[in-house]
Amino acid sequence: MDSKKHSASTGGRAVISRKVGGKFTAHNGALAGHNLVVIPNRMVVQAWRATHWKTPDVSILVLTFSKVPGGGQVDLVHANVPAHDHKGVSEGWPKYYWKPWKEYFSRLARKG
Repeated sequence: MDSKKHSASTGGRAVISRKVGGKFTAHNGALAGHNLVVIPNRMVVQAWRATHWKTPDVSILVLTFSKVPGGGQVDLVHANVPAHDHKGVSEGWPKYYWKPWKEYFSRLARKG
C-alpha cells in the first residue's frame, strides 16, 4: 500500500491510497480500482479492474500477508474476473507481480 514501493517492485507506475474507499492505479494506469478493506500488514481487499475491461466489469482481489519460516507469504484470491480476460489476468499475475516481487524482495534481503 505504498506507491513508491509498488512502483519499484513491479517496474510500473502506481498511485495507491492506504485508506478504505481510496483509489488506486497500477502498471502505468492499466489497472484501477478502490480499496474495500485495509488491515495493515495483514489483508487488502480491492474492487479491481483492468482499464480495458468493459464497464462495469469489476473483480474482487483479496491479498493476505503472513509470516512464515524464512520470510513472508502472500495469498491471493481474485474473483469475478470477466471471461474475456481470464487468461490475461491468470498469466499476468506471475508475469507482472509474482516474479517481479520475488526479485525485488530478494534484492532487499541481500542488502540486509
